Amino acid sequence: MGFSWTRVGTWAIALVIGGVYGVAGTIGQAAVWGVVPLGLVIAVIGVGGLLLAVRLLTGDRWNALACGMGVMIATLVFSGKGPGGSIVVPAPADGQLSTGIIWTIAVPLLTAVIIGWPSFARPAAPSAADATTDESGTN
Repeated sequence: MGFSWTRVGTWAIALVIGGVYGVAGTIGQAAVWGVVPLGLVIAVIGVGGLLLAVRLLTGDRWNALACGMGVMIATLVFSGKGPGGSIVVPAPADGQLSTGIIWTIAVPLLTAVIIGWPSFARPAAPSAADATTDESGTN
């Protein structure tokens, strides 16, 4: 596969979509229902589903990587202290589960697993025209 502006465009779109999911996941991962970190569970399932869909629908590992990078960049940007001093992902109290740390580790792991998963695409079956050609290349 050579260079194509179409491929670069799809990478850029995947990066932006990953960024949107990254922002939503970074903000939502702190939601807790009782003792269940429901926000974290939904965020991880959502990003995993997004990465898997991008990989399967495009058949391109690079698109999935761009999407995963968008999620990771958004997580990095929105996990720190803002210019006004606000903190989107607060540190947990002593002895409590840190969903922010789990989210920060889960995103690169999901990205690596989905990108690194082997492709099980079958090679194309020979067409009828190929079957009628002999070894010399003539019919």
